[in-house]
Amino acid sequence: MGWNKSFKTFFSLLLLLCLLPVNAFAQSESLIPMGHSIGIQMDLSGIYVTSDVLIDKEQWLKKGDIIQEMNGTETKQLVHFERSLQKRDGPMMTVGILRNGEKMTLQADLQLIKRVSPFLKDRTEGTGTLTYVDPETGTYGALGHQIIDSTLQTPPSFEKGAIYLSEINQIKKSSPGFPGYKISSIVDPNNLLGNIRTNTIYGIFGSWKNAYSKVLAEPLEIMQPLEVNVGPAEIFTTVEGSTVEKFHIQITKLEEDQFQILLTDEKLLKKTGGILQGMSGSPVIQNGKFVGAITHMFVDEPEKGAGLFLKTMRMNEKK
Repeated sequence: MGWNKSFKTFFSLLLLLCLLPVNAFAQSESLIPMGHSIGIQMDLSGIYVTSDVLIDKEQWLKKGDIIQEMNGTETKQLVHFERSLQKRDGPMMTVGILRNGEKMTLQADLQLIKRVSPFLKDRTEGTGTLTYVDPETGTYGALGHQIIDSTLQTPPSFEKGAIYLSEINQIKKSSPGFPGYKISSIVDPNNLLGNIRTNTIYGIFGSWKNAYSKVLAEPLEIMQPLEVNVGPAEIFTTVEGSTVEKFHIQITKLEEDQFQILLTDEKLLKKTGGILQGMSGSPVIQNGKFVGAITHMFVDEPEKGAGLFLKTMRMNEKK
């Protein structure tokens, strides 16, 4: 049986549509590359003990313990801890803690427990780099890796957190075997850039506040990992004051979720000696598209480092 002309035309069109790649119809996504230095503050879920400390004869608080109660009263912040000590007249008091997931009650000598404050913390702080802002959803992403508390050596459990615009006051340069770092301060502690919703292995994410709309640049299209080439690229980062600058790099190797880079900009290398602690999150741009973010440095070769594809970072923000 023969096909009429209109049916053959319809079938040909249908076949053509089926052969077109699905993502040809997908709308490309754009995000604003940032590069601003940020101060990070996270209020911890309780009072953490940072070192083993004696509180009564053979009773010890252990590193990683979380103080939850003093004399039966909930104690979640250092200010509560200090108030409990001031109210106590007797020689002893009870301390309720969480140790390795198990609740315990310890007896503490009042004079010994008064000396514990330097070994306690209820907040973790640090510095990093803001990677992107999504003007459509009002969210942001930063760092490209998880925050690990330097004292506790673990990702901290936190009640709330915020990021603030910071300015670089000084640079301790990197050298082989000795990572450098930024010395910075928060510009305005009363004006936050955004809150911290999650702290994941792909970065910190949260809601962006409109107070700093003046720092926003133009959105750039996200570059798909298969589009990225070994070759010249740029990073946006801050190494002086609060001004974001553009520097030259080379993308040297492509992997499944990440890529490797080499800093080639003489001005940047002269200033920093290589990648710095606090530079994590710096946006990487190639051919006018947004590739990803710097996440790590090679300690023995500080001019070399690794980055995370923005596509990977972005997908995990939405989870």
